[in-house]
Amino acid sequence: MKILGIDYGRSKIGLATAETATGLAEPMAVVPRANIKKQISRIVCENSIEKIVVGLPGGRLDAEIKKFGRALEQETGLPIEYFDETLTSLDARKLLLKVQKKRKFRQEWEDAYAAAIMLESYLSHLC
Repeated sequence: MKILGIDYGRSKIGLATAETATGLAEPMAVVPRANIKKQISRIVCENSIEKIVVGLPGGRLDAEIKKFGRALEQETGLPIEYFDETLTSLDARKLLLKVQKKRKFRQEWEDAYAAAIMLESYLSHLC
């Protein structure tokens, strides 16, 4: 099954995809919040996504993220699950520093890598 992972942010959203058969996630894109539900609907169709997992940081944003998830579920018709994404942005930052990516790349892709880290954790939790 192909899954879309979402690292929600107020200005931009990180996206990653994963395949349950392999258990591996891959960063996909970082997109601005403008028209995000329609953008995700397009991505879902183009990539044969069957489920969406939205990260929850465990704090003030959780209610806003769940509201976003409900709207996304109506837009796409796909099941939405929520999963703990605590510290995934920090882990993504460390990973990108470790592999010596330039600052501009890190700033542009950090949210997508955070979504991929969250998705891999989600997949390992299923087993």
